[in-house]
Amino acid sequence: MLRPFKLAAAAVALALTSSFAGPLAAQDGEPQDGGTLNVVIQPEPPSLMLGIVQNGPTQMVAGDIYESLMWYDFDLQPHPQLAESWEISDDGKTYTFKLREGVVFHDGEPFTSEDVKFSMDVFLRQMHSRMGVYMEHVESIETPDDYTVVFNLKQPFGPFIGIFEAGTAPMIPKHIYEGTDFANNEANNTPIGTGPFKFDEWQKGSYIHFVKNEDYYMEGLPHLDEIYYHVIPDAASRAVAYETGKVDVLPGGSIENFDVQRVREMENTCITEKGFEYFAPHSWIWVNLNNKPLDDVKVRQAMMHALDRQFARDALWNGLGKVATGPVSSATKFYAPDTPDIGYDPEKAKQLLEESSYDGETIRLLGLPYGETWQRWAEAVKQNLTEIGMNVELVPSDVAGWNQKTSDRDFDLAFTYVYQYGDPALGVSRSYMGDNAEPGSPWNNVANYQNAEMDKLWDEAALMANPEDRKAAYKTIQDQIVSEVPNLWLLELGFPTIYRCNVKNPVNTAFGVNDGFRRAWIAKE
Repeated sequence: MLRPFKLAAAAVALALTSSFAGPLAAQDGEPQDGGTLNVVIQPEPPSLMLGIVQNGPTQMVAGDIYESLMWYDFDLQPHPQLAESWEISDDGKTYTFKLREGVVFHDGEPFTSEDVKFSMDVFLRQMHSRMGVYMEHVESIETPDDYTVVFNLKQPFGPFIGIFEAGTAPMIPKHIYEGTDFANNEANNTPIGTGPFKFDEWQKGSYIHFVKNEDYYMEGLPHLDEIYYHVIPDAASRAVAYETGKVDVLPGGSIENFDVQRVREMENTCITEKGFEYFAPHSWIWVNLNNKPLDDVKVRQAMMHALDRQFARDALWNGLGKVATGPVSSATKFYAPDTPDIGYDPEKAKQLLEESSYDGETIRLLGLPYGETWQRWAEAVKQNLTEIGMNVELVPSDVAGWNQKTSDRDFDLAFTYVYQYGDPALGVSRSYMGDNAEPGSPWNNVANYQNAEMDKLWDEAALMANPEDRKAAYKTIQDQIVSEVPNLWLLELGFPTIYRCNVKNPVNTAFGVNDGFRRAWIAKE
């Protein structure tokens, strides 16, 4: 028995129009075609081949090129994209997708079920670290015809319906990549997808240029003629580029937080924090549990209570974001708000430190080299820990050095932030599972947190078919992990997108500006 998620063609069109446009669009008048959109991108992406590189800048820019089977709204509900409908079996083990007909890649070749099977079962299994893990739950993929794809799962996997977005499951053209060395295919330099814009030119260190996909399958879209992504390394220069009119959109994190208020007060300037619901960027400080005295839970608890995170939010992040309560963001499914207390309490911190094994050791704190806000935050944390009697040394680093030191576990404490991807099984468990702690990556269980009981519960929760059972399991997990403090949780980060008010609909999905600007348009003055 299948549970259908079908929409008739007219209903699909209505759903896409209303959902993409959002409540503000109705006030914006009739969309207008034409125009050039200028957007900041920083740092410069290492590549635009989204099936191979998944860092933030690549996802942001390549979202114009690549698409997946679905898009997700601000409540993380799925909607049709390359798939026009889908069905899920009652036992949660069979997912059947009906694809849109008439979709073509940027080189004119048709997009079919064979591209889906190749993308998911071959290319992404091999090249995409997150998708490789998710696909372990898939027994087989069938393609009974050109526009039907059937995923047969080994067992129910609740988060499966949430993986079909471009950054996680980009559709790769089989006719270009089959039988090639994926990592070194020359097509990686001129990426081809089904998205609303086509790659045109990349002037390294200067800009990336996209042009309108005239053969896009969504009638009347995109509205824009072209997009320029401008590479501007310095945050102050990015703010000046907006002030002088060189760029129209400052994606989240483009400028220093202390500049946000000044820029947002400029004429014809709008701002939104929406568009990060799926990613839910969650910041914390890794604690290297291999190093003494950090293996002592009382030392970790003392540090947690020493951090004035409300000050960080108010003074360093201009009131953006929320104070974290544990490993799961409040924007992520199955968030439990009532975890054990980890609030700011310096007197309690001093008491715990006195009871601990800490004996005056110098603790090396590795900051995140993403600009002055992060540098100030590291200095504030050092001050917080010094005030309870700890010796702390700030370790300077650039991005490459930070990657190397965290990968090699060459730190005591290290700032980071990680995306959560809408579900604890997709973006949270990877940071706490014992078998995901091998050195060599800055994005896995870097703390080397080991708890076999929690590992078992993480595995079980991901496979539970009943959402209420999953909710209860994740509540237990959150409470236990918070009590053990393998990380020092900081903030659910708030990254505002700043844009000119005559740029309409730049953010309309849970992926924000990563979603391709397919319905953005520029109102003529």
